[in-house]
Amino acid sequence: MKVMRKIIEIDEERCNGCGNCVVACAEGAIEIVDGIAKVIADKYCDGLGACIGDCPEDALKIIEREADDFDEAAVEELLKKQSAQKAKKPDARPAGGCPSAAMKTFPMAAAGEQDLCGCSNQPVMKAGKGHSALGHWPVQIRLVPPGAPFLKNADLLIAADCVPVAYPNFHADFLAGKAVMIGCPKFDNAEENIEKLARVFAVSGIKSITSVVMEVPCCSALPMIVKKALERSAADIPFEEVVVSARGEILS
Repeated sequence: MKVMRKIIEIDEERCNGCGNCVVACAEGAIEIVDGIAKVIADKYCDGLGACIGDCPEDALKIIEREADDFDEAAVEELLKKQSAQKAKKPDARPAGGCPSAAMKTFPMAAAGEQDLCGCSNQPVMKAGKGHSALGHWPVQIRLVPPGAPFLKNADLLIAADCVPVAYPNFHADFLAGKAVMIGCPKFDNAEENIEKLARVFAVSGIKSITSVVMEVPCCSALPMIVKKALERSAADIPFEEVVVSARGEILS
């Protein structure tokens, strides 16, 4: 039966097919079709929007329109079917989701033995030679959801993506104990990054921000993006800037 109700709408032009919404939807109502997220059928979507915060491209929103009424019995049958399919292929990615954007967390490596991330249930390694200090995935600014759990109350490193190549002790000196977001101020969309970071600063309780960029002129845009995002979010967060030379030396 058709009724006027709230339901999820997916902007196919913005969707990058990452699959985060597929995982976030408890009703199993979304799948990836030809690289784009789609609602399987209106009757499976409850319209509550639990999937929205996990979209890195803001491609999902709640609208009100005429749609088939939400059918709990149909959802139960759908979930049973999906569970059976997953049991047959336990290593399959959810509905074609892109692994580059699927959220993961790893044992947190810190500068020392102290649990700097505040994750008392996470093992802590000492960052240094042979140890990665990366505590999560994804890392690209455009792919990290503003409400990602690894951003909550984190010290945040925002780095130009050339820095880890130029600076030999990037993990031990900069990344240890921090969440990280990386991007290229020359090739990324600056306005999109400002908006994304503003949402991160507004909702995640970030404790501090460290921006690390290269000495090349185009990299100077990244600290400006961070500052504009701070202004837009009205968040009061300590901010430090570091500049690295092409030969891997800290200049300032």
